[in-house]
Amino acid sequence: MAEKLLEIKNLKQHFNVGKPNLVKAVDGVTFDIYKGETLGLVGESGCGKSTTGRTIIRLYDATDGQVLFNGEDVHGKKNVSELKKFNRKMQMIFQDPYASLNPRMTVADIIAEGIDIHGLAKTKQERMEQVYDLLKTVGLNKEHANRYPHEFSGGQRQRIGIARALAVQPEFIIADEPISALDVSIQAQVVNLLKKLQNEKGLTYLFIAHDLSMVKYISDRIGVMYFGKLVELAPADTLYKNPLHPYTQSLLSAIPLPDPESERTRKRVSYDPSVHNYEDNEKVEMREVAPGHFVYCSEKEFKQYKNAYIK
Repeated sequence: MAEKLLEIKNLKQHFNVGKPNLVKAVDGVTFDIYKGETLGLVGESGCGKSTTGRTIIRLYDATDGQVLFNGEDVHGKKNVSELKKFNRKMQMIFQDPYASLNPRMTVADIIAEGIDIHGLAKTKQERMEQVYDLLKTVGLNKEHANRYPHEFSGGQRQRIGIARALAVQPEFIIADEPISALDVSIQAQVVNLLKKLQNEKGLTYLFIAHDLSMVKYISDRIGVMYFGKLVELAPADTLYKNPLHPYTQSLLSAIPLPDPESERTRKRVSYDPSVHNYEDNEKVEMREVAPGHFVYCSEKEFKQYKNAYIK
């Protein structure tokens, strides 16, 4: 059985935006990520998927719950040295390649920032050799090292962001909608690069996105979020062939098909949250409908999903 790299247990991230308003951006999310896999996290804008990623990497302090990385509590009390060690193991690729790079720094300095912080190069020459190697790894060349971010296209900037994340040799990377700001033709190139790097370096990814077709292409398993809750989690192929939660069905029904005739006749499923009329004392939780296929449901819904499951 694959080894767990990350365990997220009942993770909550609540924001107090003034009484009595409490925004439950992430509300009791639980899942595991195994070494070498890509877990896709999907859902509509505002569902809490990016907040989940940022809380995992401790850009936000968790309101409640646990994040265990190799068995170690990410949100436990840590001194500067321990935080530095943790930050090297876990990195993030951000959504906006324009905003995430310092416009006043050269590409070499952007990529080498982590190398400098963690003391991974003994000399300036070794530092530049690492930068050149990273640029080559992401499909750029060493002539790009002395340029500034504004001299690059969006796809090239995202490659620079990937090189920066790789510079400290992490085990785990959170890719927070890394292709949403890019042209469709460039999106495929960036995703193929991420898959190639995963195979070469044994990386583990949390891939956050709202493009379901692209998520299926890169992910081993997929989690679906809705209003701060994880409502379904299953292997990628299983989720697409046999979606159980009504919200997952509505998301999948919205994926356009490359066939005009089928597009004209295809029925889209709209999701109505009122179908889940839970009693106050009713226990609603993630339940395993089939091996590896979990759905957020009540006991009554669980029986319905079991009966509806296509083996």
